[in-house]
Amino acid sequence: MGRNSHMGEYQEVDTESNTYSLLEPKQDDEDDMYTKDGTVDYLNNPANKRKTGTWKACGFILGNECCERLAYYGMSSNLVRYFKYHLNEHSATASRNLSTWSGTCYLTPLIGAFVADTYLGRYWTITIFSIIYAIGMGMLTLSASVPGLKPTCYEKDICTATGAQIALCFTSLYLVALGTGGIKPCVSSYGADQFDDHDEVEEKQKSSFFNWFYFVINIGALVAHSVLVWIQDNVGWGWGFSIPTIAMGIAIVSFFSGTKLYRNQMPGGSPLTRLCQVAVASFKKRKIEVPSDSSLLYETSDDSLSISGTRKINHTLDFVFFDKAAVVTPLDQKNGSIDPWKLCSVSHVEELKAVLRLLPVWATGIIFATVYSQMSNLFVLQGSTLDPRVGTTGFEIPPASLGIFDTISVIFWVPVYDRAIVYVARKLTGQQNGLTQLQRIGTGLFISIFSMVCAGILEVVRLEIVSRNDYYELERIPMSIFWQVPQYFLIGCAEVFTFIGQLEFFYEEAPDSMRSLCSALQLTITALGSYVSAFLVTVVTVISTRDGSPGWITDNLNYGHLDYFFWLLSGLSVVNLVVFILLARRHTYKKPVSAVR
Repeated sequence: MGRNSHMGEYQEVDTESNTYSLLEPKQDDEDDMYTKDGTVDYLNNPANKRKTGTWKACGFILGNECCERLAYYGMSSNLVRYFKYHLNEHSATASRNLSTWSGTCYLTPLIGAFVADTYLGRYWTITIFSIIYAIGMGMLTLSASVPGLKPTCYEKDICTATGAQIALCFTSLYLVALGTGGIKPCVSSYGADQFDDHDEVEEKQKSSFFNWFYFVINIGALVAHSVLVWIQDNVGWGWGFSIPTIAMGIAIVSFFSGTKLYRNQMPGGSPLTRLCQVAVASFKKRKIEVPSDSSLLYETSDDSLSISGTRKINHTLDFVFFDKAAVVTPLDQKNGSIDPWKLCSVSHVEELKAVLRLLPVWATGIIFATVYSQMSNLFVLQGSTLDPRVGTTGFEIPPASLGIFDTISVIFWVPVYDRAIVYVARKLTGQQNGLTQLQRIGTGLFISIFSMVCAGILEVVRLEIVSRNDYYELERIPMSIFWQVPQYFLIGCAEVFTFIGQLEFFYEEAPDSMRSLCSALQLTITALGSYVSAFLVTVVTVISTRDGSPGWITDNLNYGHLDYFFWLLSGLSVVNLVVFILLARRHTYKKPVSAVR
């Protein structure tokens, strides 16, 4: 008689003929019915592969992400103009405030990731923080539409705001920043959780998920950059913020609708605690020699892994100092139990090593994020000085709507990459995904340099026209805003390579029990990129305005030298690419060795 490992039922086996009786299904059939990565359904039962997960569950997650991104970009894409013209802020101040807020939106994911991995799991973290997000959006809508709460406008783009009105606006925005902190690090990982790492077919589908995840983000951004920006500039900010608020409500409904189909990874305790335990234990044993035979290092049984279904990680030879934490000494089992602050398993040591190996790649993404942040920042201010008319129709395209060409670029390149580039690259490299994750990231870093070059050249030409025709006091010079299209299109192309490559890299290289945390780590790249942008604007403004000079970034850009700022970013991007290539050549990919139920 053999016991079924999942259902607790018995089945008879004819040992001579090696066949099973018809009393119960074969064990293999039972095993094939459930995921092997430890995920459970909404009732906390083992996840049935036929009824949960894969694309049928991802449809609701992608719908949620599309609407949430529509809400976010619909609110943020034109925000620098709201700060400048409705809150009456100087160009540099508006740019700095936007960068600081945007950076916070990508820093709060560290909070959401910690809550998800340690306490609530990804499903409940997304749910709770989505409600906080919606409350912030509602308050922002009220601050832009209710008399007494909204700024007083005397005519178009000439407004004043009281201190209380400004405070309400920024309180709402930072509540949104907190809400998005619980969504951003969890939703991409939650979508990837719907594919079983131990099923070859599903594992291949997961790589495509990251491409289509980024695709729907940009569908939401497409509507935001086109329809919503136009509404904000031509109808009013009340409606301009109301529609994103409604979109956020639809996002919440979409997410809840798929509850019965989701596969949920159970939280595995504080990942930060485990990392600290390895650091402390290795420091305590700093004088102990690490044995040359790695099999002598301490490893736990499969049952003691922090999450059912997580995989042990092969011992690696880098960061050897931390291996001291896994060296067994006579004192480690003195009381018959193991103190995790004195002795850690090889898998826990390798978790810390895996996070440390992510950091160099993480650092090289900051300059790219700085470049990317210019789309909703200095690109918009540059576009405000150009002719926004479309042909002879009299229709004017808002400067922030040029971001639509970044979105179109992404929507074009995602299917091209997924269906064509991967196929060709697979033939050339022999890699299952065509390009390795680091090759993909590096390609995007290279392309982003040309976006800054295009922006710099455009500004040189624009300033030449201003100087030659004495257009210094002209609000919009006779040069079409569509000359900005190449810089937006190139940024979009770079996104498809770098940002999606980073999404997949930080998910795959993360320890199984720390995927939300490592996804949040990837998002902090964007946060630091925004902060670096704000820092550079501040430094450049201080240095360039010495001795009475108007500076590079002036309130009237015709007197400034915005091109110098773009050349600065181009140079930093070149240096960053060289550093990335050197680091990527030394990177060792994670090698999981086992998985358990």
